[in-house]
Amino acid sequence: MATDTVAAAGASTPKPPPVRRGKGIRSNEGVAGWLFVAPVIVLIGLFLLLPILMALWVSLTDWRGQGSPFTAGTPFVGVDNYTRLFTEDSLDRRDFMTAIRNNLYYVALVVPLQTALSLGLALVVNARMLKGKAFFRTAFYFPSVTSSVAISVVFLFMFSSSGAINQLLSMVGLSGPQWFSDPRGIVHLLLGLVGVHDAPAGLAGGGPLGLSWWEWFSGPSVAMCAIIMLVVWTTSGTFMLMFLAALQDVPVALEEAATLDGAGRWQRFRYVTLPMIRPTMLLVLTLGLISTWQVFDQIYVMSQGDPAKTTLTPAYLSYRTAFRNFDYGSGAAISFVLFLIIILLTLLQRRMLRERDDKPRRRSRSRAEGNAA
Repeated sequence: MATDTVAAAGASTPKPPPVRRGKGIRSNEGVAGWLFVAPVIVLIGLFLLLPILMALWVSLTDWRGQGSPFTAGTPFVGVDNYTRLFTEDSLDRRDFMTAIRNNLYYVALVVPLQTALSLGLALVVNARMLKGKAFFRTAFYFPSVTSSVAISVVFLFMFSSSGAINQLLSMVGLSGPQWFSDPRGIVHLLLGLVGVHDAPAGLAGGGPLGLSWWEWFSGPSVAMCAIIMLVVWTTSGTFMLMFLAALQDVPVALEEAATLDGAGRWQRFRYVTLPMIRPTMLLVLTLGLISTWQVFDQIYVMSQGDPAKTTLTPAYLSYRTAFRNFDYGSGAAISFVLFLIIILLTLLQRRMLRERDDKPRRRSRSRAEGNAA
């Protein structure tokens, strides 16, 4: 009896309607998303990806600027424009290696100096007791928004033979250098003060990439040092704002707790502030590394690679080779080699900083596991 009642109740219970697998209200979201981003994709493809592919093709040809490089009559040379920069003993290889050496000096000085200066400025304007913070922030940031060409012209007059810098040095009894006429590096200048003017026998040859050890150890010229001072002064303001935003996100409670534990100012900065702004530090170093390998404006306005190619950089060499010597294939090849250098150095830098960041975490994790055991 009870079984019949349950069976009858189960028979009378309506079955749920079948699930329709047709088009629902969210079925066209993918199509709508692609329609929204299609204009951006088209613009990026036309004005970024397509020119890169066209430049890559030019780097494989011997196009001299006559006609179109995409016609059938354009000489195709393959990777000869690239191998000539590294293997052939020619003027092109020597100029390229000289530009790489100059840029290495430039990167080694600009990146640490601008990072340290921007962090120092951010700490100053972030101080609680500082009055007129808005004025100092604007003053420190103002060079970053000023035209690089205008500032380069001003610095060119300041560092001329009879400019303001040499006049100030003469007031204290010092004779200023010929900033944009002396091709010697600062290491060679210092060695000249102690009587060493020629290359020793062990440094006269045998250097890497076609340059002697004496040329590699010359150091940046005084003209390059003037450009370095200009770049550090004009770029520190932008990175200062990045560090300032990171410093304002550091919890005040952490600094107060460190102070109560007896930590001094340097200890609070090293063990509390610096680890908290590590992502911003990585960003600043990465942007600084990329921008220093792309330096062009200041070189073009102030020196154009002179004196004696001591301020020649790969970016300016690519421009000069393509638009002055009308060797567009070699100029495009230099630009792609520079692109690969930037990518490799950026990846290497990020990996090194991540490994340094992971070591303390691994140590703390192992200590926690040991304490738990």
